[in-house]
Amino acid sequence: MGQAVNESVPRLRDVFADHFLIGAAVNPRTIVSAADLLVRHFNCITAENEMKFERVHPTEDTYTFEDADRLVRFAREHGMRMRGHTLVWHNQTPNWLFEDRDGRPVDKATLFARLKSHIDTVVGRYKHDVFCWDVVNEAVADGGDRPLRESKWWQIAGDEFIARAFEFAHEADPDALLFYNDYNESHPVKRERIYTLVKSLKERGVPIHGVGLQAHWHLKSPALDDIRAAIERYASLGLTLHITELDLSVFEWDDRRTDLKAPTAEMMELQEQRYEQIFRLFREYRDVISCVTFWGVADDYTWLDNFPVRGRKNWPFLFDERHQPKPSFWKVVNQR
Repeated sequence: MGQAVNESVPRLRDVFADHFLIGAAVNPRTIVSAADLLVRHFNCITAENEMKFERVHPTEDTYTFEDADRLVRFAREHGMRMRGHTLVWHNQTPNWLFEDRDGRPVDKATLFARLKSHIDTVVGRYKHDVFCWDVVNEAVADGGDRPLRESKWWQIAGDEFIARAFEFAHEADPDALLFYNDYNESHPVKRERIYTLVKSLKERGVPIHGVGLQAHWHLKSPALDDIRAAIERYASLGLTLHITELDLSVFEWDDRRTDLKAPTAEMMELQEQRYEQIFRLFREYRDVISCVTFWGVADDYTWLDNFPVRGRKNWPFLFDERHQPKPSFWKVVNQR
């Protein structure tokens, strides 16, 4: 088990038991180093990387499920729900999927056949353990003239790959909830692009059940009104919403400082206020938000330590580097 956990503090999963699931992204390291914290406070987990295409299917004839299986066992042993992440993404996908033996792009039929085989195998394997999947991740462009990202998926199959992925996932597990997942989901321009895509899928009868708002947010952006507008816009489609990758960076996107060894008092105060505001908003929309997942557990490990500035430490969670609750934790649990 990990570091000592304060057992006198309220459990997050109990505080929000009547509102939504409380989740965390995990990996084989954190289910050991943060095991006590996970078991006490969370009732849902997501594999940070271990279910992504390149990890479970590195070559056409090879599947490597060991790490993903380890996370699934952890969830099962501790009575946690598990989110599947992710089946289709432009990153962390091996080149073999898109190429023939000579390195040339495959045709659409070959790509779809390979995708269906992958989804049948992966979704089928975890059919009784994973209750929902981020089926397509980050397919919408942030800017430019085209609404969709010009990925290899799009170059070979146009926008058809999105619907087909959902159809294949539904065939592999008819009981799983299927999500479209994206970042910058609260920025007005991208929000409307995501809304238009999901609305089109739903109108065409594609089996999509929810929208995942990644929620990689900052201390001052996006504006709370924009987050509210995004929640209402997606919920208007009659779909459930998951907050899928929540963290609150103490740096704004254009802040490139590298000199801090610890967060400033101002950063912690702003983070405290921000967490209080967004969880108040989540509570307000608990009828449409059914799961809130942090993209990590505590400040000792976060992907933001190296992104977007290499080598820079970040402190984005409710628990500090010693796994103790931060002031922001108390602002979240003591809301009335």
